Amino acid sequence: MPIDSPNPASPGAQAPRWLHWLALAAVIATLALIALGGVVTSKGVGMAVPDWPTTFDHNMYTFPVAKWQGGIFWEHTHRLVASSIGALTIILAICIQRFDERRWLRQLAWTAVPVVCLQGLLGGLRVELNRIPVFGMPGAIFFGVLHATISQIFLCVLGVIALGTSAIWTRVGVLGRGLLGGRAHREVLALTGAMIVQLVIAATMRHQHAGLAIPDFPLAYGRIYPATDADTLSRINQRRGAVVDDAPVQAFHVHLQMAHRIVALLLVSGVVSFALRQRGSGQPWAAWSRIWAILLVVQCGLGAATIWTGKNDGVATAHVAVGALSLLTGATLGIALLRARNGAMAINPCDPTRGEIQTAAEVRSLAS
Repeated sequence: MPIDSPNPASPGAQAPRWLHWLALAAVIATLALIALGGVVTSKGVGMAVPDWPTTFDHNMYTFPVAKWQGGIFWEHTHRLVASSIGALTIILAICIQRFDERRWLRQLAWTAVPVVCLQGLLGGLRVELNRIPVFGMPGAIFFGVLHATISQIFLCVLGVIALGTSAIWTRVGVLGRGLLGGRAHREVLALTGAMIVQLVIAATMRHQHAGLAIPDFPLAYGRIYPATDADTLSRINQRRGAVVDDAPVQAFHVHLQMAHRIVALLLVSGVVSFALRQRGSGQPWAAWSRIWAILLVVQCGLGAATIWTGKNDGVATAHVAVGALSLLTGATLGIALLRARNGAMAINPCDPTRGEIQTAAEVRSLAS
């Protein structure tokens, strides 16, 4: 899907302001929904409502408020918010077709509609096929992992739509590459792709309730990498049974959490390194990269706190929410850098420098 011409004077280069606010509302609502989904998973109440799309055989919208109690409250609220976001996404897509002329943005807006429908379907299948084996695992885990992953990809789609309808989109189109070099967008998008891999690992861990398979941090059972032989696992589960009523720890759970920790370390290192290299590049890249790095560091801190607090519901949910915000930040930064690169190439395609801006002062001037 090609990014449109960076010329601010071109038709459709600037969307109506209210269209951007509509897209931004969809982003915020989706981020809230992901946090709400984190609450549902942390509390283990995904099956508090055992039927779908009805709620205890009631129409979802007419289910008596008096019965919204305990886990039912969280799961039913999650469904209502999700259905509202589905309607909002359809409205957004229609408005973009009507009020924005850019083909790529129209295509992306229409893409968001089947994605949000798929997301809702996966949530329903997670309930209806809860105990049905799928590829050798319970349906609750298989569809739960897909549901968690697609939700954050959907968030990124909405984030790019919000970016494309904002004033920033026009601004970065004339910023050029600045001091970032022509491959910065590839680095950011590669890191964002790695974050999606991390998301799949985390979702698999959460839906198997293996978040405390290793109960200490930064070490793992007092070692850099714990043993997973049968005797060690037997001792672990004997001690674990006296402390917490949970499923037995398996070697797979230990390796899964260690993979989660290793990928987290690599991601933080990569994003912080990128942010440090952009300190002199001027706005908006320096600030954007710094925010991304801060979010990743906070995300790691919340991951550690999740273990230290015995997977406290609030801490675990914050970990999920900040992770989604980190992914959104990386995705939009990568697309903005791609937009800036295309803008630099369009300024003077015959110039070997591709319209490169030579000083940070010029970047700041264009960004202001």
